[in-house]
Amino acid sequence: MSALGDGSGRLAGIAEHLRAAYHTKVAVAPPIEEDDALTIDNAYTIQLIQVHSWLDDGDTIQGYKVGLTSKAMQNQLGVNQPDFGHLMSSMFHLEHQPIDTSRYLQPKVEPEIAFVLGRELVGPRVNAAQAIRAVDFVLPSLELIDSRVADWRIGIVDTISDNASSGGVILGSNPTRLTDVDLATVGCNLLIDSQLVATGASSAVLGSPVNALVWLVNTLGERGISFRPGDVILPGSITASQPVSAGSVARAEFTGLGSVTAVFE
Repeated sequence: MSALGDGSGRLAGIAEHLRAAYHTKVAVAPPIEEDDALTIDNAYTIQLIQVHSWLDDGDTIQGYKVGLTSKAMQNQLGVNQPDFGHLMSSMFHLEHQPIDTSRYLQPKVEPEIAFVLGRELVGPRVNAAQAIRAVDFVLPSLELIDSRVADWRIGIVDTISDNASSGGVILGSNPTRLTDVDLATVGCNLLIDSQLVATGASSAVLGSPVNALVWLVNTLGERGISFRPGDVILPGSITASQPVSAGSVARAEFTGLGSVTAVFE
């Protein structure tokens, strides 16, 4: 189907379909199938329409996530840059506390090194040194990704429209200062129900998670968005994502950073 004349109305309609899927638990067709002329800018507009509706419902923005940081995923979706999504307060879960999987459609977990900012950070034209200076500490984390698009049939505009396939965040409780770890050389084991299912290294995230942070700050800075103290930034997964279901226990173990555990019910 081609793009309709009323572009704004069409984007709002796609946003409503995605937003409804959170409540109905029925996945929808890829947005690109609703409008084959969708651009990346259109997709971010669709994402923001949903974010504004969540804010109107009383939710708050607690940070941002970066996706598509590995070359393999970029090649799969035919892009040459990452994407980003919003992390809302309702997405955060406590470590070791049961997570209700009925909230999600087709959840998967990804291990990530979460940045927690200690000062304001405003792009664009932020360099790595400035970004590092703004980080208070890092935490081991698991991102719970999910897709409101049926069968994960997503391209770049589909995942961006769907808030970069965001679902939830589980933060570990062991903070580490950047002076105490080399973020480019952190290894990670991901275990599901005590079985090793994936391994990886932080260098898979644009060479270093710091590079993902710099990209995000500058990209959002171009859109007039700055970062606040306390914001949580997920820079991208160290391993391939792994599906979880009710009864699963996921644990990510990071060299030099400790571990984080998520329990699903």
